[in-house]
Amino acid sequence: MIDVKNITKILRRGEPILVFDEANREGETDIFFSAKYVTQSSVNFLRKNGGGMIFLAAENRASSDLGLPFAEEIYEEAIKNRNKFEILKTMLSHKLPYDKRSSFSVFLNHKDTFTGISDNDRALTARVFAQIFEDTVSSKITDGKTHLAQNFRIPGHVPVCIADSDLLKSRRGHTELIVALFNLIEMNPIALGCEMVGNDGLSLSPGDAKLWAQKEGYLFLEGQQIMDECK
Repeated sequence: MIDVKNITKILRRGEPILVFDEANREGETDIFFSAKYVTQSSVNFLRKNGGGMIFLAAENRASSDLGLPFAEEIYEEAIKNRNKFEILKTMLSHKLPYDKRSSFSVFLNHKDTFTGISDNDRALTARVFAQIFEDTVSSKITDGKTHLAQNFRIPGHVPVCIADSDLLKSRRGHTELIVALFNLIEMNPIALGCEMVGNDGLSLSPGDAKLWAQKEGYLFLEGQQIMDECK
């Protein structure tokens, strides 16, 4: 059973949680912060203890309400009747080994960042994205698409991954797992995450990730726990 109050307290304190998807999927553990509360230190933590790509995981309304397309949609439009981008057609033909489709959307930088890659820059990008999402879905602002366009530039250094509209009913990736969890605990469903990679260059095993979490005092959740709670 998931302790909703405890998870909420952890995330609102700006602390991370760890989520393992499942052995028959990616078999990876991701570290997540609530994007609303991230700081320079949060991004530094992900860089040093994650080692994979630092990304935003967002509820599907980032697409439906804010207008962000999936990356595959952008590429598909680019190759329509254009021989110039024939290489993209071939690349798109290769299938994912772990799922039906990717959750990737665009790569963003907040407009006030410099290169966008520093810890401060990525923290700013994450926080403002989460705030615009929250203000849009709560109707505090009426045109989230315009606000998003006015505050961000592309290409950037923070990829956005958008959850399936049916969440865990259709896809069981880390994006859906963390968004489903944040919805369950009634938090802003935008997270900043990073995959854990071991010193051998491979994805950190779930056993090692769990041991690390226990040693350092961080909450480790398995995807099945989240799926059971969100049925």
